[in-house]
Amino acid sequence: MAEGGDRGGQQAACGHDSYRSPLASRYASPEMCFVFSDRYKFRTWRQLWLWLAEAEQTLGLPITDEQIQEMKSNLDNIDFKMAAEEEKQLRHDVMAHVHTFGHCCPKAAAIIHLGATSCYVGDNTDLIILRNAFDLLLPKLARVISRLADFAKERASLPTLGFTHFQPAQLTTVGKRCCLWIQDLCMDLQNLKRVRDDLRFRGVKGTTGTQASFLQLFEGDDQKVEQLDKIVTEKAGFKRAFIITGQTYTRKVDIEVLSVLASLGASVHKICTDIRLLANLKEMEEPFEKQQIGSSAMPYKRNPMRSERCCSLARHLMTLIVDPLQTASVQWFERTLDDSANRRICLAEAFLTADTILNTLQNISEGLVVYPKVIERRIRQELPFMATENIIMAMVKAGGNRQDCHEKIRVLSQQAAAVVKQEGGDNDLIERIQADDYFSPIHSQLDRLLDPSSFTGRASQQVQRFLEEEVYPLLKPYESVMKVKAELCL
Repeated sequence: MAEGGDRGGQQAACGHDSYRSPLASRYASPEMCFVFSDRYKFRTWRQLWLWLAEAEQTLGLPITDEQIQEMKSNLDNIDFKMAAEEEKQLRHDVMAHVHTFGHCCPKAAAIIHLGATSCYVGDNTDLIILRNAFDLLLPKLARVISRLADFAKERASLPTLGFTHFQPAQLTTVGKRCCLWIQDLCMDLQNLKRVRDDLRFRGVKGTTGTQASFLQLFEGDDQKVEQLDKIVTEKAGFKRAFIITGQTYTRKVDIEVLSVLASLGASVHKICTDIRLLANLKEMEEPFEKQQIGSSAMPYKRNPMRSERCCSLARHLMTLIVDPLQTASVQWFERTLDDSANRRICLAEAFLTADTILNTLQNISEGLVVYPKVIERRIRQELPFMATENIIMAMVKAGGNRQDCHEKIRVLSQQAAAVVKQEGGDNDLIERIQADDYFSPIHSQLDRLLDPSSFTGRASQQVQRFLEEEVYPLLKPYESVMKVKAELCL
């Protein structure tokens, strides 16, 4: 937040006549929007002023119980119109709210913000908001992982054509492919939890971080100043506070926060791109509601709009990391104010965007539809070529010559490929092998040699082990919130 200067006093009009961020008006959840609302922010400012006054009273400053009670009674009594008018005159948001709080707390007005700088409320509130926003995201991400884990477990053994370079490759299973998505999201869950738990309170530090004003208030009593910092930090629910700050907490914290959110965006973009490609192949689809319209012009369309939305917003989320990188790099000495306006936008947008894509991805993962017959048909188109080495080995075991068999397979494969590519027909390699007397010693083995499950390696075992050893233990702290269903705003 700000320390004099950047006050952006204009309040946007409500309704349909003024721009509103789609993140708040269209996409993000009410609970995440509330955490970044003016009411939550300014109510937290008042709470911080109350905690400061209580701690100062405890440590011997002449603050009365009556003043403390008056502040407690007016935490939610915020006159936003008065605050806006004060800010328009003062061009200082913190002092505008000091005056507004003081207006409804006349007995406490003289001790509100005592010894503090604007960043006492601004930065500490930001840290509280970041912590609480992480607390909203973590269970949502855990639910997405849980839904995908259920999907992977159910389809752990369902063969599907693998793709490298988006070209047909060795078979995998639908469940194993889903575990690729889950593994990335598990890394994101661990990273979000780590950054959330590493957050430290700015605490009670004064204008340049030296605590000089508080040392003066307590007449040089160093221990009382340290105790003041500790008491307020504990009241705010933090285990640790920074020992060293300038006027602000280091903006490297914002880099850490947005880095893990941007990384989450990359994971979601990859997952939803895969789903979009699979929808084009008609192998898998996201949920499609009974009354949903895919295209205004083409009634048959079933566009993957949820996955497309996730990709669109994930791109935005990934780009936001640039803001805190640049902000941290240009913070001169103890601080400059060119961080303020930028941080008002990028921190809120990052969390609202992450919230939106997790809500949407949970909705997708709760209703993914798989089309096994389409998958089976595509396997039949490609498997004959993949099975040629197994066929050669079976012929050699039956007494054939490896080189002769290789040449026979080569010729028949090229003929079958020509049918597929030049005539648009089906892959008929197996029919050609069945019609060739040379391969009669293994004709009875062809069904076994072409069983798709024999081409998926240890995929199903890998799925089971991965879920049991890595996924389920990670989700255990979130068991109580797993039943919550996703709700899309629009």
